[in-house]
Amino acid sequence: MFDKMKQIMEMKKQADQIKRELDDIVVDVNEVPGINITLTGSQRFQEIAISDEMLKPENKDRLKKDLTRSVNAAIKKSQNVAAQKMAAFMPQM
Repeated sequence: MFDKMKQIMEMKKQADQIKRELDDIVVDVNEVPGINITLTGSQRFQEIAISDEMLKPENKDRLKKDLTRSVNAAIKKSQNVAAQKMAAFMPQM
């Protein structure tokens, strides 16, 4: 019983370490020219930068589509980073 508790506590410690590491990783995505998205490995957005050209009223529909595409690409890249970190952790379980 004590061994199981010790093992669970060690797993929690490792999971917390991975979370801290993911918080420190910065993922930059420039999927679409004029839109740059920066987020952490734990999927917290830090910045969404949009060029002045993209912000013109005549580009509104394009901006919506491109922003959606960029955000999805950024989340996918962040998820891949997290999956790689977790894969390193999984063999220990």
